[in-house]
Amino acid sequence: MADAKVIPFDDDRSRGGAGSGGAGRRRGSGGRRKEAGEAVPVREVQPLPVPAEEPEPDPAPRPADLGGLERRLAGGLAFLRRRLTGDYEVDDFGYDAELTDQVLMSLLRPVYEKYFRVEVKGVENIPAEGGALIVANHSGTLPLDGLMMQVAVHDHHPAGRHLRLLAADLVFVLPVVNELARKLGHTLACAEDAERLLGEGELVGVMPEGFKGIGKPFSERYKLQRFGRGGFVSTALRQGTPIVPCSIVGAEEIYPMIGNSRTLARLLGFPYFPLTPTFPWLGPLGAVPLPTKWTIQFGEPIPTDGYPPEAAEDPMLMFNLTDQVREQIQHTLYKLLVQRRSVFF
Repeated sequence: MADAKVIPFDDDRSRGGAGSGGAGRRRGSGGRRKEAGEAVPVREVQPLPVPAEEPEPDPAPRPADLGGLERRLAGGLAFLRRRLTGDYEVDDFGYDAELTDQVLMSLLRPVYEKYFRVEVKGVENIPAEGGALIVANHSGTLPLDGLMMQVAVHDHHPAGRHLRLLAADLVFVLPVVNELARKLGHTLACAEDAERLLGEGELVGVMPEGFKGIGKPFSERYKLQRFGRGGFVSTALRQGTPIVPCSIVGAEEIYPMIGNSRTLARLLGFPYFPLTPTFPWLGPLGAVPLPTKWTIQFGEPIPTDGYPPEAAEDPMLMFNLTDQVREQIQHTLYKLLVQRRSVFF
């Protein structure tokens, strides 16, 4: 038996079948046999596919974030402790500055910013310090305009001043409302309280139209009612403080007053009982104000420190200054109404 012939593994002939005549040789070799000592080409090794990395988990809160949260939590607990122990201060009028800043203003601010979307103009006309009397128009069936004006002054004035509003007697006989009004810094609309606040350098707000303005029918919207006897002018003259006119557009439409039930008003002891397109027909839902777009503009201050002390007793001077303030507010109202694109936008 003939000796078996050993075929190397890498020989091209091992890939061809019998009788193939070498047809199975690797293409590109040109049929040339590798010489001894010739380098064998090495195939490039492809890297194995790397599995996709899983997303990293959210980073843990940074120490600075935790520190801010801890400070807020500690501040809140300290506030509650002071409330429970009575370790807080109120002035002679019942004004609670801490409660106003941390709680009451925080409750009013979403209504101011998101619901009525109040735009403020001319806030630089309010003095940065010292007493001043802000005189504004009054409307809207419920006195929300005074509260929005209070937020506007506090949040937009560079000095963050607080506005002390003069309110009607009715406010201080209603349960709950009385306490909240006192905490917010409101006081009775009388000359004695107003003069004392102005003398202490406070910013005082007054709406001379009173119930005549807030309870007027919708057909008379943005038409200023009589400004009383000019008592606010006399107060400003005695203290020598400037008068800042303020015009508010948007409040007239929150509760369009189309009627007044005088019988119910007398039974309840109210100056009027409003009938609107939604109240009382829709029950509690009808008490929700319409989301109108508001503009509050503070006008140029009218100085009073140049008058002699006896000027506060001059009826003609008080009449002229009262009329000047009223006309400036009315003119600004008309100007803002012309510029307004829509009641709601």
